[in-house]
Amino acid sequence: MKVLVAGLGSIGRRHLRNLLALGERDILLYRTYQSTLPEDELAGFPVYTDLDEALSTGPDAVIIANPTSLHLDIAIPAAQAGCHILLEKPVSHSLERLDELQSVLKRSGSRLLVGYQFRYHPGLQKVASLLHEHAIGRPLSARAHWGEYLPDWHPWEDYRHTYTARADLGGGAILTLSHPLDYLRWLLGEVAAIWAFTSRQSELLIEVEDTAEIGLQFENGALGSVHLDYNQRPPAHYLEIVGTRGTLRWDSADGNARLFRAASPGEWESFPTPANFERNHLFLAEMRHFLAVISEDAPPACSLEDGARALQLARAAMESAQSSKMIEIRNEWKYSSAW
Repeated sequence: MKVLVAGLGSIGRRHLRNLLALGERDILLYRTYQSTLPEDELAGFPVYTDLDEALSTGPDAVIIANPTSLHLDIAIPAAQAGCHILLEKPVSHSLERLDELQSVLKRSGSRLLVGYQFRYHPGLQKVASLLHEHAIGRPLSARAHWGEYLPDWHPWEDYRHTYTARADLGGGAILTLSHPLDYLRWLLGEVAAIWAFTSRQSELLIEVEDTAEIGLQFENGALGSVHLDYNQRPPAHYLEIVGTRGTLRWDSADGNARLFRAASPGEWESFPTPANFERNHLFLAEMRHFLAVISEDAPPACSLEDGARALQLARAAMESAQSSKMIEIRNEWKYSSAW
């Protein structure tokens, strides 16, 4: 299988390494040479600086890992060329042109997977399973918290010049750290309304929000909140869901899921991650799944519709913060069932 990797920053190179680890060797690179990372690991791969020329070589799949605001500039031509697509999250910085991508995918028959890798975390998958089993009864509220100190996130590059810090490239805490908006919807269902406050109060030299507090009202009546920031040291990423008959917790620090059943007061059940689990296992699982999606052995775990709805929530949060109003989500955007 021939794979074109578009975007060779940190995540693009991770996908490249994982393709190699899974035995893929026919790999092409599409580059604009904006990456500040060393060139060593890219030696020996065919490189294209013109997208049309790269697509004319007939890749079976394209991995899109360039800056957020440029995703669709590659995704739409790739779908027109009949390529299957692994599209990094968020799918874009704007909801514009997603309908065009949808139409092209439908015509070409290309399959697309959105790269929200936390859907492959064994701890969160256990949370999903326990919710499906009604282990805590009916979910009433959820709280997700993710704080990272941006300069420490990718210490090998100057954070001021990365897409995460630049509005024109689709940066900011809400878009960059949008994973909880995806996995809360995956775990608890559709969101009916959203409100948010954002700020840029830190000493970071960035032009985007560094902190966001987001409130969610789910269609099933549950309430939720999401905290995102570029400032926290040490970093923290965790989730708590409270139900009528207990509580679920997950913490990225150890990866474990924990369950408190009201029927067994004083006892927490722990569900550890597999032995030797590490962060890259999420991306390896995602890549294995993408290969299965290409071969039609599995439907995409995170479809274009899923990615579009996560982006819809992120954009609604940004709109709420700007307008100081709650934003109704229900029926605001409609997507074809083909997604």
